[in-house]
Amino acid sequence: MLLTVYVVITVTFFLVRAMPVNPLDRALQEFITQGMEEWQAKQMVAALYSQFDISKPVWEQYVLYISSLLHGDLGRSIYYLNMPVIEIIAQAMVWTVFLLSISLTLSFLIGIGLGILMAYMRGSKFDSVMSGICTFFNAMPNYILAFFLLFYLAYGAGLFPSYGAYDIKLQPGFNWPFISSVIEHAILPIMSMLITSFGGWALSMRGSTISVLGEDYVVAAEARGLPKRRIMLSYVGRNAVLPLFTSFAISLGFIFGGSTLIETYFSYPGTGWYLVLSINRRDYTLMQGFFLIITLAVVVSNFLADVLYSKLDPRIKME
Repeated sequence: MLLTVYVVITVTFFLVRAMPVNPLDRALQEFITQGMEEWQAKQMVAALYSQFDISKPVWEQYVLYISSLLHGDLGRSIYYLNMPVIEIIAQAMVWTVFLLSISLTLSFLIGIGLGILMAYMRGSKFDSVMSGICTFFNAMPNYILAFFLLFYLAYGAGLFPSYGAYDIKLQPGFNWPFISSVIEHAILPIMSMLITSFGGWALSMRGSTISVLGEDYVVAAEARGLPKRRIMLSYVGRNAVLPLFTSFAISLGFIFGGSTLIETYFSYPGTGWYLVLSINRRDYTLMQGFFLIITLAVVVSNFLADVLYSKLDPRIKME
């Protein structure tokens, strides 16, 4: 795990610096685009970004960065003028985890339940229709659905807000107006991810359940006259969901990376939105911070999946 994290840190460090146009040149271009004279823009860049020295050799910057990481310091943002990267990530992570954890959990639960029903009713009209629906939505990119939902339900019908995480006129806090505004702003992004992901879980669960239905212990349970509901949940469902549990655990790690296009569409201030902003602004430290957090989340989720899998499946032992 440590080796994986170190390799990713090293690769991303050099990759972001291999991108064309450095942060200072990017800021200079932006000021000139806004109508400043070149000499004025250069003075502005020199005044705002004087604390950032990107002229040092890359190897020296790398050593300083690794040293800072070992002391728990992710550095300071270039675009946000010396604001600690960890603070920006913490603010973005709250919204991303809220959005994606709900959509992922709901899609997983719906997919598992639907997949079991499809497996038990395999060959029926219900199975054929639902398999087609699941395949269709699973093949649709979530950002395509997000575009249509945004166009028709937000801009067209005006049923939902079109951008942001909440109404900026409200004071954030544990009060109903703010909470209801947060929920209202999250409905379309959640729908975009939920509708396009439940089908994959359902189809996977259907296939896994069908394979389990042919096992000897299921046949023996039916021969003993156990209730069908108990067989479905305790014998079939529990064993069929095990392969999907690993995928679910890994997906939990990826939620920390956000959904870049959907968050951009809805101007939702999550990690995906900030990551795009940091790439466009060439904010090296902010990019590295997000890549590090995503890497840690995925590595840890894989590790936890391996550990918990042994608890769910008694046939597997941790050595």
